[in-house]
Amino acid sequence: MAAGGVLSGGQYGRPPASSPEAGRAIIEQPAALRTAAHKDKRRGIGLADPSHMPPGGLRGLPPCPPLYDASSCAPEKWPSPVSDTELKQRLAAILVADVAGYSRLMSLDERATVTALDDARKVFRLHIESRQGRVIDTAGDSVLAAFETAIGAVSAALAVQADLEKLGVDLPEVSRMRFRIGVHLGDVIEKADGTVYGDGVNIAARLESLAEPGGVTVSESIRTAVKGKVSAGFVDQGEQQVKNVADPVRAYAVEAGVGTLLAVTGVDVSQPVAGFGSRPAIAVLPFFNLSGDPEQEYFADGLAEDILTRLAMQRWLPVIARNSSFAYRGRTIDVKAVGRTLGARYVLEGSVRKVGNRVRVTGQLVDATTGHHIWAERYDRVLEDLFAIQDDLTDGIVGALESAVGRVEAERAHRKPPGKLDAWDTFWRGWWHFQRFTREDFAAAMSLFHRSLKLDASRAGPHFGIAMLRLCEAFFLWTEKPRDALAEAVASARAALAADPLESLAYSALGFALAATGRHDEALAMCRKSIELNPSHAFGYQVLCFARICVGEPEAAIKAIETAIRISPNDTVLHVWLSLLSSGHYLARNYEKAAEVASLAVQRGPDYPLGWRSLANALGQLGRSDEALEALEQFLARMPGFTSEEAARSFMTFRDEAMFQHWLQGLRKAGWGG
Repeated sequence: MAAGGVLSGGQYGRPPASSPEAGRAIIEQPAALRTAAHKDKRRGIGLADPSHMPPGGLRGLPPCPPLYDASSCAPEKWPSPVSDTELKQRLAAILVADVAGYSRLMSLDERATVTALDDARKVFRLHIESRQGRVIDTAGDSVLAAFETAIGAVSAALAVQADLEKLGVDLPEVSRMRFRIGVHLGDVIEKADGTVYGDGVNIAARLESLAEPGGVTVSESIRTAVKGKVSAGFVDQGEQQVKNVADPVRAYAVEAGVGTLLAVTGVDVSQPVAGFGSRPAIAVLPFFNLSGDPEQEYFADGLAEDILTRLAMQRWLPVIARNSSFAYRGRTIDVKAVGRTLGARYVLEGSVRKVGNRVRVTGQLVDATTGHHIWAERYDRVLEDLFAIQDDLTDGIVGALESAVGRVEAERAHRKPPGKLDAWDTFWRGWWHFQRFTREDFAAAMSLFHRSLKLDASRAGPHFGIAMLRLCEAFFLWTEKPRDALAEAVASARAALAADPLESLAYSALGFALAATGRHDEALAMCRKSIELNPSHAFGYQVLCFARICVGEPEAAIKAIETAIRISPNDTVLHVWLSLLSSGHYLARNYEKAAEVASLAVQRGPDYPLGWRSLANALGQLGRSDEALEALEQFLARMPGFTSEEAARSFMTFRDEAMFQHWLQGLRKAGWGG
């Protein structure tokens, strides 16, 4: 935090720096007194508040009576006190924020830091003012705001942190600006000009100092007021002492999304994963790229994902899916909190440094229940030994877990390695584009997948990538010939299986394409094979859910997608799974639950069209016409090609015609004319 940049200004009981009253107060004080006041500003003490002077006055100054004048100590020279009619005591939710490591960021790049701070202030103001809040001050690197409601304050804090995380996603970790945010509900004194001070502000400032960079910490009063009403969970940080406040304050770290996911879906990530008995889960976090080249980020991701896949193929421990664990990329984390959020007892983290044709990989396994490291190793290899690194890491993890879960003779199924590193390299670049999910990135990904195949035609990955591209183009009607795209997806998935008969992803992709083309029994067989090969494969359960929906088995579909959510509760495609879960409840004629789950889906993925379709469908059946029409309009704005039954049949083939008509019925009640 920069010196002099901590919540300086009018918010701690003094007028804003631009006011005449503030200017007079500052001018009439000698430098020594202003320095003393600055040290006390976090306590809410005004610039000219002599009641907090040390006994005997400041060094070099004579003792002064309670009313101080710079020239003679005569009380008549002191500005007139504020009248009681100008002060108002009220209950408010106070938000305090500042930048973690602001001085370090300024020393790295002053211009970039100032620009980033300006951008961040815009984000704060947007979310604060849209939730019945008011920005009081933005002095230095800080933000102070007051809200009418606790829900507004917490919702704003979470929305701000989510948006700021997106703003810095393309920056190297060392250059990313992250804020700590504290929120408290309590009494404040408010002046007529809007400035506030008092214990409410002091406590919020103390809570802010306890927050992790990029995190939010709140008081007991806030937690009590918002529990069950915001999409968040709360982790107890214990009682905290606050200067000049008699009683300790209990603090809670806020974890976005955990509470609502449990409340709406009933999926409790603290429970064991089905099919593994009571064995604990493991999560593999993205490896830090220490190469100094952001272009090598995909290299670190690919290595970590290969390790994750190998662990999952061992099948004796459930493995948290990649999209949930990789959501922590580039973030400073608390391993215990990660373990709680993902439902994992063990967390693997590491780093990759690539220089020329050599690579150094470090890995460490942490017991998330205690935070203790139970295994660590460093590997220096030439790049041709990349898969030897993977084997070494996996073997090391197995050995480290033996004392915790018993000695297991794991039967390993080795993935067939690529013949050349360039082919592997090219595939991961293509997958990076695929995950950005735009038409332009799809075109780039297709080119890279084909190039990877030219370099090494024996690899399964590029075939799988092409199959997924064609599936998505058909589903979102991004092609004029969706049936042709599905046929190509089937062919590419079969090619992936021919290249590697043990590739679970290929079985899932084939099952997806077969279900979409009406070959339901074959699709179910492919899904079962995929899950048999990799029981921790969340995508396999997603496809199984889709196939069950197509054959008219909504209860089985719900069970399958709930398993996917349990394996990967923080997945980047959680909104897709919630949309499928909503469809399952809809087909089971539980329209209230379908609407509730679909509402969460569109909150998590507002640009995903099928979430809006699920919401419009459910609301249409419930007779909530205005809301249903609004959701339908949102859906059609994102998927304008969905204009007729023919368009719907191009990618959604139900075994039972009556089930298909029921699937469309809610949309028609919402106002769809197809």
